[in-house]
Formats: sequence, structure tokens, C-alpha cells
Amino acid sequence: MHDFIEITESADYERYLYKCLAPIPPRPYSPRREYLKAAIPKGLKKKLLIFAGEVVGQIEYAWAPVSGYPIIGSDLIVMNCIWVLRKAKGHNFGRKLIENMVLSAPEASGFATIALEGHWSPWFKKEQLEKLGFQPIEAITVRHKTKHRDEPFRIWLMWMPVRSEAQPPTWNKRRILEGATFSFAHPLYRPQTWKGTLLEEVKGGAIG
Repeated sequence: MHDFIEITESADYERYLYKCLAPIPPRPYSPRREYLKAAIPKGLKKKLLIFAGEVVGQIEYAWAPVSGYPIIGSDLIVMNCIWVLRKAKGHNFGRKLIENMVLSAPEASGFATIALEGHWSPWFKKEQLEKLGFQPIEAITVRHKTKHRDEPFRIWLMWMPVRSEAQPPTWNKRRILEGATFSFAHPLYRPQTWKGTLLEEVKGGAIG
């Protein structure tokens, strides 16, 4: 048996608001604290998936205006992240997390997120998001300014409509280049000490 726990209003799991499932201690760092303070009152949800008494998965999502990404759309929910521990593979927990998200937001016309292609991180893989029901809309090829500079990768805008009248989302590519600040475990995390954009666009660039 598995269960879902919404933790934005649960003191028992508050530490998970500041951490992912990696075995590292939670850090209530300033950008995350500020993001939660602004987003939770406006509908941010973070849910844990419990299996055999253990936390093995998580999903975080919010309405587009308060999501962690500069994605724009009408009646649109944006998924900030999804993660299932490798040891819990084989139970379709990723799809179950997606289904729970969709059922919890009947007002939404569609769901969006980003995906990575050619990035060295194992998270946000484009092929994984496609298996979960998202479809690619457009991409930007970029290079990280400090890490693996010889390995350009693509960031994709992904979409999953649930209503026939749903309109595809758009995104602010300039802000995408700034990097992410809502989670220090994010592959595109921009440290507080970093000034300027974290990524640079590679025009017509190929990826490995």
C-alpha cells in the first residue's frame, strides 16, 4: 500500500519543504523560505509518497503565476519537480504522483514543466517526462557558465493538456537563463553568491 501526504500544512514533515529525497540535512535557506512564504498561500502543493512506512517519492506544483519557472498559461498548473527513489522503481509511482496531481486540480486545463536533454544530471530527463504524459513544445540550447562548459544541453518546455480547449503554455526564455532559486537541489540551481545569469544560450548548438 502507498499513501500521499500533503506537507505544506503538516508540521510533522516540515523538514521536507526544505529538502528533496537526497540524504542531506534540510537547509531553510533564504530563497527557498521566501518562495514558500509567497507560494503556499497561493496554492503551492508538495506531496510525499509513502510506501511501506518510508518516504520514496515527492511532487511539487503550483499555479503558473507562483511556480518556480517562468512558464505562462491560462488555468495552468506547473510542476516544479517530481522524484521517485531508485529503490522504489517498478511500482509506477511516478505516474501515480502525476495522477494524484491531476486529480487534485480539477480546475486546471493543463499541466506544464521543464525537461532536460543532454544534461549530466539524472533528474528532469526529457524521456522520463514524456513517459509520464508530457509532450515537448519547444527548446532552448544552453551552456552552464561554470559546470561542464563543453557539454551544451537543451531545456524543453513540456506540456500535458487535460481539457480539449486547453491552450499551450509559453515561457520567458530570458528568465530561464537566470537559473532556478526555489530549490538548491535543482540541476539549474543558481547560488545566492552568483551574479548574473547562470546559463548562456548556444545558437544552433548541437548536444551530445
